[in-house]
Amino acid sequence: MENLSINQLHELAHKWTKQLEHYLNDAVSLRKKIHASPRVSGDELDTKQLVEEAMQIELSDVAETGGITRFGPERGPAVGLRGELDALPVQEQTGVDYASTNEAMHACGHDIHLAALVAVVRAAKDLPLPFAIAPFLQPREETYPSGAKDIAESGHFAELNLGAAIGAHVHPGLDSGQVAAGSGFVNAAAGEVIVEIAGAGGHGAYPHNAQDTAVCTAQIVTGLSEILRRTSDPMSPAVLSVGTISVGDGAANVLPGKGLIKATVRSTSQECNREISKAVKQFAKYTARSFECTADVSYIEGEPALINDDILSSNFKNYAEHNGLETSTTMRSLGADDFSFYGELVPSLMCFVGVDEERSLHDPRFLPSEDAIRHVAVALISGYLSASQMFIENNSQ
Repeated sequence: MENLSINQLHELAHKWTKQLEHYLNDAVSLRKKIHASPRVSGDELDTKQLVEEAMQIELSDVAETGGITRFGPERGPAVGLRGELDALPVQEQTGVDYASTNEAMHACGHDIHLAALVAVVRAAKDLPLPFAIAPFLQPREETYPSGAKDIAESGHFAELNLGAAIGAHVHPGLDSGQVAAGSGFVNAAAGEVIVEIAGAGGHGAYPHNAQDTAVCTAQIVTGLSEILRRTSDPMSPAVLSVGTISVGDGAANVLPGKGLIKATVRSTSQECNREISKAVKQFAKYTARSFECTADVSYIEGEPALINDDILSSNFKNYAEHNGLETSTTMRSLGADDFSFYGELVPSLMCFVGVDEERSLHDPRFLPSEDAIRHVAVALISGYLSASQMFIENNSQ
């Protein structure tokens, strides 16, 4: 394959995208099936089996409810293409005839990603691929423990000789038909801070005979923003956002004995996150002590920062535009995606694909149109071609 030219890769792109059209109707139907019967993190086996059947290829089990395989040329590296299996515990409010029939929802576009991946694989089977494709279905993208971390630690990447990993994710921050795959930092390192407050409960009429954990919990929450100011470099972005505050059982006249705070921490590195979590622990401990309460703080380390490979990113622009997508400026945010675990093993590229949807990801009304399936599929194909060029150029040096 060392004599393969860029022009030949462009010819392959033309054949592949043309072949793709034959499978898009089936992909739309598959998307609706997946969307109507979503499965939350850790319960994705039904979705995995449905996608595997539609892909018409046998997968090896990985990460409990996930699957992975390799097809195409037996020699040389393979390009990994990811699809995420899990939905969110969100009550759907779209009103479409294929809306979720349970209390979960594909409100992050994973149904689109899976349908696109199936179309890409089906279209590729009869093509003269220069390098193998390794499609893999990943569980638990939306929660911990991370499905990507489990796959990365499983040894399958080495066994299947993956030389690159490509992901594509729909995003309402871009117009339909646009794609962003800039190099360098694109998503944050993430983690969760959990604070458990305890004290003696009592009657609301006699607060002097109890420790008021409700006020203590509130005081800790309102002080968290100060921790960022004192801990993180203002030139390096970081957020500490509270998602859950829990005290009491619904009574107005009972002083609760326990409080709970759950917060997400995001920054450009796990080292920074750990420093922030240590500062939270110190602050919560002494704030609680001032209320004669105790505070136990734990930190759950999540995804590392997502870094797009420079070479893959540079190559991608050419193929994406050749395949009819408009490349946009780099998207960088303190969002997080466990796709970043793959980047610690092989060069990786995350592509953000625009959709005609004004609502945000995770909104109960989020519903990209069918066009998104084709655009995500084309982004995955462009990513594969970008990796192929990288393999060829590395082999010729």
